[in-house]
Formats: sequence, structure tokens, C-alpha cells
Amino acid sequence: VDLDTAKQELEEFIPHVRNISDSSIRKMAGRDLMRFKEFKKQGIAVKFGRFSQKENNQIRKNVEEFLSMTGIDSAEKVLFTSRYPEDKEMINRLKTEHLFCEKLSEGIPRPWRLIYYRARKMFDPNNYKGRYTKEEKEKLKKYHAMHGNDWKKISEMMSRSNLSVAMKYSEIKSAINYGPWSKEETQKLMHAVEEVIRRRTEMEDANSLSSSSELKRDLSIDREKLYQKLPWTEIEAKVGTRYWRQCKQKWITILTNKMTKGQQLYRGTKGLQAKINLIKRLYEMKVDDANDVNWEELSNAIGDVPRAYVQAKFYKLKVSCVPFWQKKSFSEIIDYLFKKKLPELEENL
Repeated sequence: VDLDTAKQELEEFIPHVRNISDSSIRKMAGRDLMRFKEFKKQGIAVKFGRFSQKENNQIRKNVEEFLSMTGIDSAEKVLFTSRYPEDKEMINRLKTEHLFCEKLSEGIPRPWRLIYYRARKMFDPNNYKGRYTKEEKEKLKKYHAMHGNDWKKISEMMSRSNLSVAMKYSEIKSAINYGPWSKEETQKLMHAVEEVIRRRTEMEDANSLSSSSELKRDLSIDREKLYQKLPWTEIEAKVGTRYWRQCKQKWITILTNKMTKGQQLYRGTKGLQAKINLIKRLYEMKVDDANDVNWEELSNAIGDVPRAYVQAKFYKLKVSCVPFWQKKSFSEIIDYLFKKKLPELEENL
């Protein structure tokens, strides 16, 4: 299909498609459009955000089946073919013959590119190597000075994944302040977030052919846009003295204080009641995966707060109360909290 038709057809599945580059849209038209239409026939919506355990298992199954079909002996060879120059031609031929793109994305209602990135993260043996030593951090700075943002090259030199070296460099590239936020830093953060949201809203208005007079109005937006899918690395660069994760956490704190008018919702008896409500609501949902939880709807179990605040409180609850939580499924964690922790919290209240 031509570019305009591709944009029009993809927009049904990806509302922000007009902000994507033309070359990416052409690839999506080839790899994704027919898949999305098939999922629509089955009543399945295209997904974004964190991958569920079920989707991760499907990726593993797809990769294992592809290895079995082709006789290639490792997922690393399929997903990081450039690391094996002597086998590259043979691997690429097998990937073409056995339709690797189609096989990898089978049964997963997401853009192919996101599935591919997820698979690379899951199967990269360089992705789970623990903390960076001082020597590694110095090497990373040196290699970045030589090669800029060529993370593929730097990752090969450091035997770490692309994502790992890019994220670590973002963290160490400048003097990061780990103390309390100053008034000046907080102002910079608020201005940076406002700038990003204003630009995004104006682009959306321009795409919907709003008049120029409407673009000049004061911003009035859905509050979800205040904390969902913000470009934190860009915001980090504007703040200058804080790592992106610190910026995100501080912004959620600012929003929570604004939305609750400064009330301490998670302290004393209010805190106990909030934990009780959270556990009961999660148990009633009968959900098998954290990605299927409607955190937005759940936020009123604590109060009028951002969903990230509720997710953070749930994370602290499971880490502090559920033994060996890393080895338990989401539903097992909820069952444990409901049967073991809930009676204790109710007694304390």
C-alpha cells in the first residue's frame, strides 16, 4: 500500500502513527498491518507497554520452534547474527526461508519491532551481568567519547547489551545529585514536563486540524497525560543534575501531593486501610498477570493518586511481606497477601 493509505489504515490500531517516521511506517505496513487486521477479527486489541508473562512465554516458544525448524543451535545466533560473521550468510538465508519475522511475532498482538526488541533483551547473555565496576564505568565514558551514541559498537567492546550500556551512560554522563531536590531543580523539572506536554498537545491539535487560535489556549488536558509515556531521557537532559528515574519519581511525588492536596494517604491508620483496600481489590479482580490490572481504576483504593503511586506501593508491599516473591506468579503473590497478610493488617487497624 502507498504511504498515505498505510498511515490511514495503521491509525486504527496505533493512534499516534502520524508521529512515526515514514520509513518505520513502511516497515509496519509490511510486517504488522495484516497481523493487526487478523487480531481485530478475533476481537483482540493491539497492546503496548510492559510485556506480560504469557507474552514472554509465547516469545520463548516462538524462538524455540524456529530453532527446531532451522537447526540453528542458539537464540543468540538468530537475534544477534552480527556476532557470528562466519555463520552470518547461512543464518540469514535460513531466517528468510523460514519466515523469521512472521514466526517471532506469532500469537502476540504488538508491533513486530517491539517484539523483536523484547526477544533481544530476553535472549542476550550480555544483558544480565550485574553491577558495573568503577573500571567499566570509566571504559564506558572513554568509548562514548570515541564512538558517540553507537551503542551497538560500544556494547560489543564492553560485552554488555546495547540497552545496558545506553542506560548506564545516561546515568553516569554527568555529576548526578543524589540528595534532596533543590527549589531550582524542582522548577526545572516542572518546566521540562510542561514543555513536553504542551508540545505533544499542540502536535495532536495540529493533526486534528485545530485552528491556530485554539492552539494558543491554556492547556486543558486529561490528567493521564501528566504521567503516562513521558520522554524521561529528554526531561533528564533539561533538568541536568538528576538521572531520569529520579525525575520520574519526583514528578510522581509532585503530582500525588497536588492531587491529594498534601494529605498523608499512606501513613498511620489511613495507610493500614489503604493496604487492606489494595489487597482486597486485587484479590477480587482474579487477574493472573500484573499487566492485566487496571491500575488507573485501582488508584482510588488509596485515594485520588497517579497509577504509578499505587504500583509503587504494591511493589513495596510484595517485597516486604511475601517471602521468595520473585519465584511466585502474580496470582500466587495476591493469594499470599490475601490469606496471610490481610488478617494481620485488619487486626492492627
